[in-house]
Amino acid sequence: MSLLNILRYPDPRLHKIARPVTVFDARLKQLVADMAATMYDAPGVGLAATQIDVHEQIVVIDTSETQNALQVFINPQIVWSSAEKRVYDEGCLSVPGIYDGVERPAQVRVKALDLEGKPFEIEADDLLAVCVQHEIDHLKGKVFVEYLSPLKRNRIKTKLLKEEKEMQRSRQKSVGVY
Repeated sequence: MSLLNILRYPDPRLHKIARPVTVFDARLKQLVADMAATMYDAPGVGLAATQIDVHEQIVVIDTSETQNALQVFINPQIVWSSAEKRVYDEGCLSVPGIYDGVERPAQVRVKALDLEGKPFEIEADDLLAVCVQHEIDHLKGKVFVEYLSPLKRNRIKTKLLKEEKEMQRSRQKSVGVY
């Protein structure tokens, strides 16, 4: 398994819309294994393929405390959402260190395919419901900060761009480039 590079907001590649998966082969299984390893290493509870610059409808999620309950969603679709809404503090591996409240449906029903291409459906609530909606947003080219006010979004963008410049300077110094 390989650890993959996670795109950071405001990278424009995070806004690409993912295409459905049509081939269920060894490449897909390896990609999912690498995504899971990357998510656990980050550490996070969800990762969409869009976040690693693979624009296919693939999501991995594990909301368990012990990180041993990996769920894989291929071509996921929300087929029902509750009228009840809840605000959860969300974070994102593509927006490191930023957490803010986002209002979403409290429960959802999702249909998807597994790694073999077999359809399944689940109902989710609490953290799993938030994660599923958050990761499906990524597949549609949407990042959670887009639910926030323009002022908050701009502050986050400025902060992350500044951090990126500092990391680049640090990398250049470490290899002797000034």
